[in-house]
Amino acid sequence: MRVSRFSWLLGLCAASAAIAGPASVHPPAKLNVEIGYLGRDYPNPLPISLLEPVVTDQGLQGARVGISDNLATGRFLGQSYHLDEKITARDGDIIADAKQLLEKTQLVVADLTPEDLLRVADLPEAKNAIIINARASNDELRGKDCRRNVFHVAPSWSMRADALAQYLAWKRWKSWFLLRGNAKEDIEYAEAMKRAAKKFGGKIVEERTIIFDPGNRNSETGHQQIQTQIPMRTQNPPPHDIVVVADTQDTFGEYLMWRTSLPKPIAGTQGLVSVAWGPLYEEYGGIQLQKRFRAKIKRPMTERDYMAWLAVRVFGEAVTRSGKADIAGWRTYILSPQFGVAGFKGQAMSFRPWDRQLRQPILLTGPRSLVSTSPQEGFLHPKYLTDTLGVDAPETTCKLPG
Repeated sequence: MRVSRFSWLLGLCAASAAIAGPASVHPPAKLNVEIGYLGRDYPNPLPISLLEPVVTDQGLQGARVGISDNLATGRFLGQSYHLDEKITARDGDIIADAKQLLEKTQLVVADLTPEDLLRVADLPEAKNAIIINARASNDELRGKDCRRNVFHVAPSWSMRADALAQYLAWKRWKSWFLLRGNAKEDIEYAEAMKRAAKKFGGKIVEERTIIFDPGNRNSETGHQQIQTQIPMRTQNPPPHDIVVVADTQDTFGEYLMWRTSLPKPIAGTQGLVSVAWGPLYEEYGGIQLQKRFRAKIKRPMTERDYMAWLAVRVFGEAVTRSGKADIAGWRTYILSPQFGVAGFKGQAMSFRPWDRQLRQPILLTGPRSLVSTSPQEGFLHPKYLTDTLGVDAPETTCKLPG
């Protein structure tokens, strides 16, 4: 029973060693590592139904499990880890909280919107920090708004769009009917899908903006109103293979399936979605992480949980394997060819030096099953297949010193 109880730990250590390579001959000993978690109480979209519970601690619980995993391996090397949590109120002062956190640690997991992330990153106190973005997919954070002290484990909109576009190209579904909301994130994702269409041979036959108020969906005849409105909003489109939706706020996308004027599959932010992680993913030992998270937190592991977990594991790998005990040494190692973090996706994941984005496979999932994983077979790259997803070095607008 003792062996089975700790089998997840043995699996984690073995997978990490096999993927990331041998640990440093002289790892830092008796080291206390403080990792900060900085978030804010942002408003979240309302759940679609009672089947979707309101979760108020996404991200934070992933970071806590990541600390547990770091401790499980670190204790053998005399290393300890502690998570300093700072959640700013919705109308609170994120700058004041960030300054307090940065006084304690220069290793920060940022669960912030792009605007708040840049405000924190530009603080003088954060100049030499390592801030890992575990939430925002905004492409400009990896482009013209990139920062030397900000790394990204969250996939960009371009990575998500390219992952989906590769699969649609593999399926030979080349004609796309694009529907988007009017939120800033909707527009960003729609733009990423347009770039992906040009990149992988797709064609957007028409784009429509949908402003939809689902407020009456819980009334006695709510489904009838939706059943009438969705066909009206999607009627008379040009011939197309698939409906691509950009609705990050969950206002209308979930209602497209089975209700569009023409019977077509749905993909994008609803239907077939491209994500870093999902509660149904089980491959490459992912079921171990899923079960461990459920046992500890009593709910499924969301994508934001995974990204925060992964950010904490990046710090753990840097501390354990670099042989260094300072921020400068850890930063150098994270950006080196030797760095790789195991994330239950079957390969080492490393950071792109030109924009600090983590290379990683992207999952394509339906409501109840994994459909595929991108990069798709046949899409080649001279160095990393995962660099076919998102912005490659020749295309980047990120201008970092040095």
